[in-house]
Amino acid sequence: MSKVSVGNLSWNTNNVSLRELFSTYGEVVDTIVMRDVETGRSRGFGFITFSSEGEAAAAAKALDRSEVDGRRVKVIVGDSRPL
Repeated sequence: MSKVSVGNLSWNTNNVSLRELFSTYGEVVDTIVMRDVETGRSRGFGFITFSSEGEAAAAAKALDRSEVDGRRVKVIVGDSRPL
């Protein structure tokens, strides 16, 4: 399995919409949009786990700097928070 980190997410982006977007590039095992504990609002970044490294790399290459819910996102392979 391999993770992709996505940053600069809209507050409107949720786990379901993120899974739908990234599943175009392979088998998505897990999706999580990080949320503020107190407000429940998105913190602007999340993680997607793919079943293979190749799928994760393809998704990162295709979606990095693309527009998602009105925001230009940063997508990198790995589980660190993107800048």
